[in-house]
Amino acid sequence: MANIKSAIKRIQIAERNRLRNKAYKSTVKTLIKKCLVAVQAGDTIQVESTLRVAYSKIDKAVKRGVLHPNNGARKKSRLARKLKQLEPQAQTVAPSA
Repeated sequence: MANIKSAIKRIQIAERNRLRNKAYKSTVKTLIKKCLVAVQAGDTIQVESTLRVAYSKIDKAVKRGVLHPNNGARKKSRLARKLKQLEPQAQTVAPSA
């Protein structure tokens, strides 16, 4: 344990920030998982709504410094790629005309 007052305060601040960052990361992971489950189910409406929420939370985490910008971009890119895989399936399932 630190003896200097400023070092003690820095430890407290670091712990507080760690818990806040952990909450953001956990929420992002949960939203990504919901999006992937909706893709597996093939529910396009559910995918689009969860994707919008996930993108928003990822952007907020990047803005607050919880995630590195490249990390956030990679997560969003992977979600978009999964959504692209779903679109051809929806077109082949629905008969045209």
